Amino acid sequence: MSSPTPDPKRWLVLLAVMLAFLPVVLDMTILHVAVPRLTQALNASGTEVLWIIDIYPLLMAGLLVPMGTLSDRVGNRRILLTGLMIFAAASVWAAFAQSAGALIAARVFLALGGSMIMPCVLGLIRKTFEDPGERAIALGLWGTVGSAGAAVGPLVGGAMLEHFWWGSVFLINVPVMLVVAPACWFLLPRVEATTPGQWRIGQALLLILGMIAVVYAVKAGFGGKQPWSVAGLVLVFGIATLTLFARQQLRSAEPMLDLSLLSHPAILAGLLMAMVAAGALAGVELTLAQELQYVLGKTPLQAGLFMVPIMAAAAIGGPVAGFLSNRFGLRLVASLSLLIAAASLQMLAQSDFHAPGLAVPLALAVLGLTLSIGLTASSIAIMGAVEASKGGAAGSLEATGYELGTGLGITFFGVFMSGVFSRAMELPASIPATLAAEASRTIGDAYIVAGRLGGAEGAALIEAGKAAFTQTHAVLLSTSAGIITALALVVFLALAGHRPQVAGSPH
Repeated sequence: MSSPTPDPKRWLVLLAVMLAFLPVVLDMTILHVAVPRLTQALNASGTEVLWIIDIYPLLMAGLLVPMGTLSDRVGNRRILLTGLMIFAAASVWAAFAQSAGALIAARVFLALGGSMIMPCVLGLIRKTFEDPGERAIALGLWGTVGSAGAAVGPLVGGAMLEHFWWGSVFLINVPVMLVVAPACWFLLPRVEATTPGQWRIGQALLLILGMIAVVYAVKAGFGGKQPWSVAGLVLVFGIATLTLFARQQLRSAEPMLDLSLLSHPAILAGLLMAMVAAGALAGVELTLAQELQYVLGKTPLQAGLFMVPIMAAAAIGGPVAGFLSNRFGLRLVASLSLLIAAASLQMLAQSDFHAPGLAVPLALAVLGLTLSIGLTASSIAIMGAVEASKGGAAGSLEATGYELGTGLGITFFGVFMSGVFSRAMELPASIPATLAAEASRTIGDAYIVAGRLGGAEGAALIEAGKAAFTQTHAVLLSTSAGIITALALVVFLALAGHRPQVAGSPH
């Protein structure tokens, strides 16, 4: 069968959907630098702040697959435009929220809008670019937005907070949406290839409930926010719910999610790459942001500027991945990029950030470039393994991996960091026993306790905390390097027989 004539507007379509995706990824990281300001402005408790941050990735993780399969049923254009409107309205709501509860509710609707946008973007790219070579380039450009957008979030947030109130970090979404929504309305095709069948709301709710329960249990249990007895019960409930969902899908003549997608080694490899690369990028950013602010005394904006090499390199990683994959093959590019990322992490683990020289910026740039290539390679593997009509479902699977990787990456990095910090902390002998345990939890807690103590005791505690965190930072990055090295081997083996789908190829 001959390939259809390429859409002459396909590159304009790509530009529109990339702009639609940008605010979604910015919102994953931009809020972190605003937390101190909004905590004071809204008089939010620690639990409320936790939910303000976590509700977005938590709901996104549960909503992405149902929204991806819904877009395959009714068309990506309709779902994308609806998601853009919801996201814009929720951004205004969040920017002017007058209480923690209102901000949490606004973040729920941001997650709903974002979960409608993300899988549609990948689905539209899959449907618009049938040629595997062009598709790799298009996914590479999309990867630029995904990697650089998440990386630049703290810098944009820090810059906004230099001049405006905390709500401005949400309000910047609105002008983007006002430009993107009309562009998508005019550019996206009115007629699309869709998957027949009904979208069963009961199955969707079952999946959402199961995903949220599992993710919450892992985050709450490992994060120490709930006793393991409670987290364990929630985890069992979530697994049971997801098992019931999977059995329904396997028995149904018209399943909401085609679980046969998971039989593709390329899709499984792509999901692993998406989760680990996204988790590593988010976790490393979290670690570096704390090292730069707590140990080196930089402001949020200065910390963001220090990490510019990661952002700049991540911005070009997507197109580089597309070009290299076409030239040398996806298997070699994906596995080699992960190995180089591991090497750069090990180099950063052994570097002195007080005297960075050229070595640290270079290692940061290599890390941003290679993790961005890894994220884009995951998209090329997943979207190249399915036919166009299943692009939304495959895209939502990858986006779920990206969200889970980001959320759980921050959780596991934070928990691991706390454990290593506690063991590395050498408390001054004069610290009262009642405060010693609190000061040993995290470097943030050490600063809080030091503020209460004041004087020479407080200063000594801060110096001890800085020394402990520098050790923690080195152990954390070395461990990450080992995990990514193992992933590189898994990806090399899993992509041994990868061949991208083209128009007219068998399913």
